[in-house]
Amino acid sequence: MKYFLLLVVMLSTTSLMAETVISSKKANPLEEKVSSIETDISSIETDISKLQTVVSSNKKILSKASDVRISVVGQGVAPMNTFSPAQAYALSKRAATADAYRLIAEKVKGVYIEGQDLVKNMMVKRSTVRTSVQAMVRNANVVETTFKDGLCEVEMEIVLSHAQFAQ
Repeated sequence: MKYFLLLVVMLSTTSLMAETVISSKKANPLEEKVSSIETDISSIETDISKLQTVVSSNKKILSKASDVRISVVGQGVAPMNTFSPAQAYALSKRAATADAYRLIAEKVKGVYIEGQDLVKNMMVKRSTVRTSVQAMVRNANVVETTFKDGLCEVEMEIVLSHAQFAQ
């Protein structure tokens, strides 16, 4: 009777061990794949959070808590037929100021772009791109004006607050 119980116990443990070995052989590749997929997912989630951090740090968002400062540099050149250096300076400064206003409007409101191509015999004969912007710019401040070698640069900035647009 002792030997019979011992034999039963030995057979049951060997069968359990065999099932464990078989199941572990079958489960390990699957578990490894699941583990590698979970690792890939966690690395992708980390990359996404890094990208969101980069995008949010580069993107200026207008909120109630903070203002957005937009700074641009407009450039203007005087025409060749000026009567004096003072006239050249005044005309180039005016052109640079107009350019700076346009750049601010483009940043705040965006740019409308219209394009048209003329194709003949599978070749582009004429390509036209027109850009336009329509905006009203108020409270822009000239920060610095430089004039060198006929080129005038005007640095201009504007501070936008949430209250200006919440109406």
